Amino acid sequence: MASISHYPHSLNTKYYAVLLYRNKNSISFVCRRYKFSKAFLMCWNKKFDGTKDSLIDKSHRPLSKHPNAHTDEELSWIKNYLRRNPTNSLCELYGKLRVEKGYSRHACSLFRIVRKIKYSINTQHHSKYVPKKYDTPTNIGVKCQRDVNVVPNECYVGQLPDKFY
Repeated sequence: MASISHYPHSLNTKYYAVLLYRNKNSISFVCRRYKFSKAFLMCWNKKFDGTKDSLIDKSHRPLSKHPNAHTDEELSWIKNYLRRNPTNSLCELYGKLRVEKGYSRHACSLFRIVRKIKYSINTQHHSKYVPKKYDTPTNIGVKCQRDVNVVPNECYVGQLPDKFY
């Protein structure tokens, strides 16, 4: 299996640099010759056990899940709802999980998980509201609109109801 290295130094470079250092050559000489820093050499020397395989870069990914990561139960809820309701939007999914399953995480974390598990989501957008032109009447008395909360007693014609006294 080919290793994925974050640094431009090949496995042979590391191997021969460490051997040169262990043959009583100075650190500065080895670093100048192979063009890398003292920190690299010391790290490789610490890892070296006599074989080239010991110098292969290993994964930095942790073996355990993060304590705040979604649980397997929550992931199964999300996958089941997405499978059964493919036309629902993300907001509807979040609301159903909150109400029916007691999902207590933030909506953004749900959206991030859905994107991570690569489910297709209904992204159908509603058409934007386009205001219509207001029909202004041309004749007097054809159309009238008033917003009145309280009618003053002077304007009220007829008998006043009991609630105004």
